[in-house]
Amino acid sequence: MEKIVINGGKKLVGEIEISGAKNAAVAIIPAVLLSDGVCRLENLPNISDVSSMIRILSDIGADIKSINAHTVEIDCRGVNSWILPFSMTSGMRASSYFIGAMLARFGKAKIAPPGGCDFGVRPIDQHIKGFQALGAEVTIDNGMVDARAETLVGSAIYLDKASVGATVNIMLAAVKAKGLTIIDNAAKEPHIVDLANFLNSMGADIMGAGTSVVKIRGVDKLLGTSYSIIPDQIEAGTYMVAAAATGGNVLIKNVIPKHLESISAKLMEAGVTIEEYDEEIRVCCTNRPKKCNVTTQVHPGFPTDMQPQMTTLLAIADGVSVMTESVWDNRFKYVDQLTLMGADIKVDGKVAMINGVDKLKSAHVIATDLRAGAAMVIAGLVAQGTTEIKNIKYIDRGYEDIVEKLKNVGADIKRVTYTDVDAQKKAL
Repeated sequence: MEKIVINGGKKLVGEIEISGAKNAAVAIIPAVLLSDGVCRLENLPNISDVSSMIRILSDIGADIKSINAHTVEIDCRGVNSWILPFSMTSGMRASSYFIGAMLARFGKAKIAPPGGCDFGVRPIDQHIKGFQALGAEVTIDNGMVDARAETLVGSAIYLDKASVGATVNIMLAAVKAKGLTIIDNAAKEPHIVDLANFLNSMGADIMGAGTSVVKIRGVDKLLGTSYSIIPDQIEAGTYMVAAAATGGNVLIKNVIPKHLESISAKLMEAGVTIEEYDEEIRVCCTNRPKKCNVTTQVHPGFPTDMQPQMTTLLAIADGVSVMTESVWDNRFKYVDQLTLMGADIKVDGKVAMINGVDKLKSAHVIATDLRAGAAMVIAGLVAQGTTEIKNIKYIDRGYEDIVEKLKNVGADIKRVTYTDVDAQKKAL
């Protein structure tokens, strides 16, 4: 097993290159199932979630050719399986996207409910609502989601909430349906746009991605394509907060500044200097951060995936800040870990009152989920002394080479192999 060890108190100074977007990649990989040719995906992040999604394709018969660490060629013409057992889907919620893709390709899909980070109920009722509107019958059979349709037919679908997962899944199912599908109250996140651009590059007819109304006119055939994934908005935001929290000066490269506007706005409200360029953004902070109030929202609002990182910054800000989580239930589990490090945070349901302290202290903590793990890394960078972070499998799900990237801008950070004595005792 591995843990991350950080000797904190060092300013981050230098340049960080951002990888491809995790959330775009895990939506685009299942979409390859719809192609009648070879798809070349470039700028893929080298993270465990992407590896798991590609492994699923390989396990059901896809021919995978790895070109380099960030590029693969995938040929799904040999895939004939439409069933994904729990052993394939337990690690991440994005595995649910195979339902829409398989339904479009085979007219049927049988998939175990997805896993992933545990910070609240993850219903797929809006996904199912969309599949049913397209003409599919959906049942839960022995814990498996079973969707079947002789023919998928375009329909008008209103989402009760702007769900990213439901928007992705309905787009995948509708892209080869007969006629026009209209998704109203669709999610607007950048990775929705990236998925639409990828599908259109194969010959799909999708309009309106990035707005609340997405229109999909079904086509008979999708061809192979070559496509480069957009930069990761959340990875960029994480390093922006890390630079600010440590009082550093970091140029973050390979970004789309427009995707970062809500994050930049809150950082500037907290007294951080932000300079935007065409594909780069500089973050500089010379004083203690200021208090500010943040409410997570669907895009283009402040992203829920940046909530733990921003909470960590506000934990050392001057004054009392309020963090309100409006997207997920139970996403403040990590706060107990921050309080171990001296943070003064009180959580009441979906609201956290953050009384900024002068400094954090080192501790032994765990990553409770992907973004909480990133928050622990930021806390360790800020804290005086040596912080150890365990359960870093969550961090590896969404951050490529996080240790090396931080080391290159001056952090004293390393991965260390260790033996879980408690686990050994239980085995005996």
